[in-house]
Amino acid sequence: MGESARITAFSKGLLKNEELYQYILETSVYPREPQPLKELRETTAAHPWATIATAPDAGQAIEMVLKLINAKKTIEIGVFTGYSLLLTALSIPDDGKIIAIDVDRKNYEIGLPIIRSAGVEHKIDFIESQALPVLDKLLEDDENEGSLDFAFVDADKGSNKNYHERLMKLLKVGGVVVYDNTLWDGTVAMPEDWVDGERKKVIRKHVMEFNKDLATDSRVQICVAPLGDGITICRRIF
Repeated sequence: MGESARITAFSKGLLKNEELYQYILETSVYPREPQPLKELRETTAAHPWATIATAPDAGQAIEMVLKLINAKKTIEIGVFTGYSLLLTALSIPDDGKIIAIDVDRKNYEIGLPIIRSAGVEHKIDFIESQALPVLDKLLEDDENEGSLDFAFVDADKGSNKNYHERLMKLLKVGGVVVYDNTLWDGTVAMPEDWVDGERKKVIRKHVMEFNKDLATDSRVQICVAPLGDGITICRRIF
């Protein structure tokens, strides 16, 4: 692995021991990472925003969830270059479908040649848009309620609550939504004055408020996993 990819990988991990995080990646994650995902991860490592991509250890957990629930119809809010999107497309059946929403198609097009070469582009319906209008449009059709098996959200943290309310209608009972960055570089457990930068403080506040909302939401069973930048797995129970 190149030095830039190594730095990016560690920066996505919450473990403060670099050697331990690299051990996990090199022993359990990278040996099982499909070649197209490896290619996309290494391509993304050169991007100036590379650290916002889904971490490969988090991706491995998402892949397992997709297989455990036999997901076929999914949605992704926030795509970037498409690592988690490609992972999902490789994990669902050939006739599975993913609604992929992002405000910027340019980053998606970085990964699109790799997605095409992997033979899974036909599973993806990419929509360049803010997510809430798309979710609201889906909910105008009653047949879409309870139709999704899985959702992955890695977008505007201040909108997570609004995404969640709509996803609770779109997901079937037993369906799963995974939220990324729910530990926000570990800052959720730090005093605010330890956090560098106003933007990071604002997002920290959004993340902490959303985490509290999920903890009291009786509609879902939740599990917070310290993978990548923290993921919260929510299973709709009613």
